[in-house]
Amino acid sequence: MTHVSFASHPFLLGFEQLDRLVERTQKAGSDGYPPYNIEQQGETAYRITLAVAGFADEDLAITVEDRQLVIRGRQNGDDEGRVFLHRGIAARQFQRSFVLADGVEVAGADLENGLLHIDLERSEPEAVIQKVSIGKRD
Repeated sequence: MTHVSFASHPFLLGFEQLDRLVERTQKAGSDGYPPYNIEQQGETAYRITLAVAGFADEDLAITVEDRQLVIRGRQNGDDEGRVFLHRGIAARQFQRSFVLADGVEVAGADLENGLLHIDLERSEPEAVIQKVSIGKRD
């Protein structure tokens, strides 16, 4: 597979961070568990929903680390004394990551009916026009 590098293109100056971002995105949680949806709920609003059946609030942790939304789940081992004849409900720990664009912030999270909803908001950046004068530099 050919590696595409944004930083090497002559018209994209200063996009080295974008290369690192693409690389990080490729590595983020590729095992498919837990399943999730991403919805656009408005012009600047998004919702990520993860299916986390069997997980309680205290079993889940949501953090933002260096523009990366990280959701971790770890259930307490309360299976002592239980004998399962069939175990089809996944109870394994997980980590799912999403890279957030600049200006996207976590607005809140809710857990209901086995679904973890994480709401995101994108703020509109101000349009800045800068006039550059031509002259001698010191």
